[in-house]
Amino acid sequence: MDVDIQSFDIPRMVSVYPDRAGVRWWTKAWFNGKEEGEPSVEIEERLAVLFIHNMVNKDEWLEEHYPKQMEIYHNAIEQTKEQILKQYNI
Repeated sequence: MDVDIQSFDIPRMVSVYPDRAGVRWWTKAWFNGKEEGEPSVEIEERLAVLFIHNMVNKDEWLEEHYPKQMEIYHNAIEQTKEQILKQYNI
């Protein structure tokens, strides 16, 4: 039996934005619907442009800029998958 992890996925949102002068760019992420979100991370302008034009994968972006949070995300998904498989004696 193949378990579809999309059915119990953890919401992840990410954005990019410039400072008021438009000189420095930042990315910010929110995991599992947390209102406050993670601390912003400074990024290069060219990366922001790639993100804005949907030329990067969201999860790859998060892996690059929020590796600890993504490790927690992967562990939570794996634990949930194991619990479901145990529930069905697989």
